[in-house]
Amino acid sequence: MKIFLTIFLSVSFVFISIFGINCVYGYFFPIKFESEIETACELYDVDKTIVFAIINTESHFNKNAVSQKGAVGLMQVLPSTALSLKNEVDENMSVIDEKEMEDALKNPSVNIKFGTFYFSKLLKKFDNVIDTALCAYNAGPTVVNGWLQNSSYSVDEKNLVKVPYRETENYLQKFHKNFNYYNTKIK
Repeated sequence: MKIFLTIFLSVSFVFISIFGINCVYGYFFPIKFESEIETACELYDVDKTIVFAIINTESHFNKNAVSQKGAVGLMQVLPSTALSLKNEVDENMSVIDEKEMEDALKNPSVNIKFGTFYFSKLLKKFDNVIDTALCAYNAGPTVVNGWLQNSSYSVDEKNLVKVPYRETENYLQKFHKNFNYYNTKIK
């Protein structure tokens, strides 16, 4: 009886540990909106692992998230940015102003489509240097262009050796933690 109880407790402990770990990872690294992400990534040739990591970094998969600067939804897209990209992403979209675009960006498929397209443009603009494109996604491309021109931050005008904004440096660190996890779970 004692052996049975020991085995039962050991198996129960292992089961609860595995279940608990999966619950914790499921909370910190959700996998949601897979279909929308796959569609946008195929359309704009972006690795879906990157988009999962961006979404987790930006909003932790909260489709209703709104930043202090007015960025909206899963990928935290500014309505003004989305409006400027509207014709490249969806020329049939009937949105005419920022308020309508803000409402549209609350739809996960619209948000992921615009966010992925915008990131793909940044990747091209910054010669496929992912960290530089991520900095531009967070701080803005004009700011990052300035950093690249400054020898204190870049030695080759493509890669950043130092990120002067603490928020953007933290963003990169959080992105990489998310990316490393998703890279083992999604492919």
